[in-house]
Amino acid sequence: RRKSKNRMKKYKQTVSVVIPIYNDQEVIAELYRRLHPVMEEITADYEVILVDDGSRDASWEEMLKVRQQDEHIKAVRLSRNFGQQSAIAAGLSLTSKELIVLMDSDLQDRPEDIPVLIDALLSDERAAMAIAQWEERKDSKLKIAVSRLFQRVSNHITEIHTMPRLGIFRVMKQSVVEELRKFPEKTATTVSLLYYIGSRYVAVPLKRDARFAGKSGYNLNKMLALTFARIFSFSMFPIRLVTYLGALLCIGSMIAALTLIIYKLVGNVVAGWTSMMVLMLFLFGLNFAFLGVLGEYIGRIFLETKQRPKFMIGEIV
Repeated sequence: RRKSKNRMKKYKQTVSVVIPIYNDQEVIAELYRRLHPVMEEITADYEVILVDDGSRDASWEEMLKVRQQDEHIKAVRLSRNFGQQSAIAAGLSLTSKELIVLMDSDLQDRPEDIPVLIDALLSDERAAMAIAQWEERKDSKLKIAVSRLFQRVSNHITEIHTMPRLGIFRVMKQSVVEELRKFPEKTATTVSLLYYIGSRYVAVPLKRDARFAGKSGYNLNKMLALTFARIFSFSMFPIRLVTYLGALLCIGSMIAALTLIIYKLVGNVVAGWTSMMVLMLFLFGLNFAFLGVLGEYIGRIFLETKQRPKFMIGEIV
């Protein structure tokens, strides 16, 4: 009786697991060791899609090793490095099951928590996603601070409003992925689009472990790039700020000019070039900032009109 009970699967739903991989050769074997028993307990019909985002180490070879051990694994290799968000999009495009799990490869997202997320999703009939909300995360103080700033800025100036401390780790229904496929955008990040769709989600408090091995590929530049991608893809705030500043400077310049004219008429001419040079340098710097903001929007329009693919798959095993 105990043996037959152990063979029973926890859920009737079929499950796809999407995991982007980048320079994680030291993690893949341990990831599979922990993920395999969890999936075997969850359902009889599942697939694990590992997406190699142009790794420079032996990640692909490690992926093929675990693929030889388990027919449930689908090893996908992108033609080059496209970035984590594009790797996620590639994995989601290949899913075919009822529920889709999205998680990182570094084991900060614990495979053992997948049933917790599925339970939360299935317990709310209206929800389309269950997302990990980190109670505790073992990341650097800089990364945590940037994440908090990103969430607050995003909530205030973009169309995307999320709860604090949400991660990539989530379970969602196939209907969410079907909606995502309707968006042909290339410059917007995949996770941002998942929120933009507006599907109802439940936040599940979980603890985030430290990385199993290696170093995080998310440096300050990449985190800022993600921030700018969301701001410029889902908000007109920067361009409106430029407009408001331009109007204020125009009014201020008119007032300053009128003041100087009055001083000249009464014979009190302001001597010296220092103040004038400081003002000119300030205005020139502001103009370049305005051009930078305009360039961001124009550049994104340029990339979207080219209609280049967000990713290119080189090989699937």
